[in-house]
Amino acid sequence: MNRPDPIPLINRREALARMALLLGGTCVGAQVFLRGDSGVGQPAGPGFSAANLALLDEIGDTIIPATHTPGAKATGIGAFMAQMVQDCYDEEHQAIFRDGLVKLEAACTQQSGRSFLQCSPAERTTLLNTLDAAARTQKTPVHYFRMLKELTVLGYFTSEIGCTQALRFVETPGSFDGSAPYKKGDRAWFSPPNHFIRS
Repeated sequence: MNRPDPIPLINRREALARMALLLGGTCVGAQVFLRGDSGVGQPAGPGFSAANLALLDEIGDTIIPATHTPGAKATGIGAFMAQMVQDCYDEEHQAIFRDGLVKLEAACTQQSGRSFLQCSPAERTTLLNTLDAAARTQKTPVHYFRMLKELTVLGYFTSEIGCTQALRFVETPGSFDGSAPYKKGDRAWFSPPNHFIRS
């Protein structure tokens, strides 16, 4: 009896491209994954500093804080966001993202008189809620906070922590059950192949 061919492994960029297609290209920068002339893999300009990564970690952890499961910072979200922006965003979106970090710090200083890292969790949440409200009304050009929020969600839920602790992980999906029992507060299921998981 012939054995079925093994499932081919794909890299994270391919996985994200497929995810963007499944989502209808709704993620910011999704067009970068979907078009052939994206320039992915080309030099993306100056890298992010250690201070940038620390800021991104704390922003991510404010968006998805630790509760009964680890927060976004535990997944290395800052490094993930920096890598995605540097490798996968075009120059226009890279500039918006990088300038956004400066604008976020300026807004934080104006609001509280301190940098984001010096603020309390409540002050950080208040600031990000204000930016989120602004991002919902600004469509073109895309608001930098929308990028931060979408990359945080994407990075968290493709991480091992997000897949196995925040979601209910099923390594080998079974048959479809359209009437599976559900009670309010149950976690969603996650069951794609292992190579979709970001370590």
